[in-house]
Amino acid sequence: MSPEVVPAIWFPTLKAGTGVDIFTERLCDGLNARGLRAEITWLPLRAEYLPWSVQAPQPPDWANIVHVDTRLHGRFLAPGLPVVATMHLCVHDPALAAFKSHAQAFYQRFWVKRVERATLSRASDVLAVSRYTANMTMQAFDMDRIRVIPNGVPIPEGVLRAVERDPGNPFRLLYVGNWSRRKGVELLGPIMEELGSGYELRYTADAHGAHVNAKLPANCMCIGRLDQQQVGMEYHDADALLFPSRLEGLPLTVIEAMAHGLLAVAACSSSVPEIIEDGVDGMLFEVDDVAEAVATIKQLSTDHGRWREMRSRARGKIENNFGFNQMVDAYEAVYRAVLSGAEVRRL
Repeated sequence: MSPEVVPAIWFPTLKAGTGVDIFTERLCDGLNARGLRAEITWLPLRAEYLPWSVQAPQPPDWANIVHVDTRLHGRFLAPGLPVVATMHLCVHDPALAAFKSHAQAFYQRFWVKRVERATLSRASDVLAVSRYTANMTMQAFDMDRIRVIPNGVPIPEGVLRAVERDPGNPFRLLYVGNWSRRKGVELLGPIMEELGSGYELRYTADAHGAHVNAKLPANCMCIGRLDQQQVGMEYHDADALLFPSRLEGLPLTVIEAMAHGLLAVAACSSSVPEIIEDGVDGMLFEVDDVAEAVATIKQLSTDHGRWREMRSRARGKIENNFGFNQMVDAYEAVYRAVLSGAEVRRL
């Protein structure tokens, strides 16, 4: 019996400044930490829409498997090596149509979909970060099976004391993310206007400066662009994450916040209910319903006992279902199955 081949993973990856970057960096670090060799080759963002303007990197001699985002052009897939592809957000979801310009819709229909179809066909195994994303991908590409591996995050230590504290006065809300219609950012102003002076919102800056055009009341404060350590400190100090997004593949922001014992008040959209159980470990409101969001936040801010219980449950949910080691375990199992030739593509 021949010895099992040890996975050695190469990640040719677009540098996009999104959660996919963080996912790739963490997964690569996690694989190396357990003795598997893994390495990222960063590609400029133009490699997505002008792939021939970027020289295709050679895969490392030691690599025996390639892991990519589904949007990576076939020019950058190493010939002869098996490919694992992850769908992080299906841009062909009909629910996303309302948030696209005509140019974006044309580009995604006639370029991105073509590239993704080729990558999906080339892949030995196709993965999605949520059941919702898997279902949208299967519909868009007429596929019948996709494995779901949820995003996982490291569980921070020393959070329990923060979970047990009382909420602040004013009640501090936090928004972390870029500023786009898909994220529902135009709801932040009306929500904070209705909440008034007993509440404050701290929000991160958009990578391209879109936040500077937002119309926000005086109880809102920009905290700039933050690194992961700084974001963790904001999770620690906030009383609730405000997450009005209308469509998500599987939001790392919500998972990270809950891992820090920070409960989320979020729109009940797409994959978000796969993370939050309404009224148990977080609170959901109907998409675009400012009045319901305001009422939910006010209820949380006055019921301290329930607020503390949900914070504790939020952390427990992530420990049990979205832990980083669980995610790395699942990907390692996929790599080993692909290298052994086993059948792995399943829901």
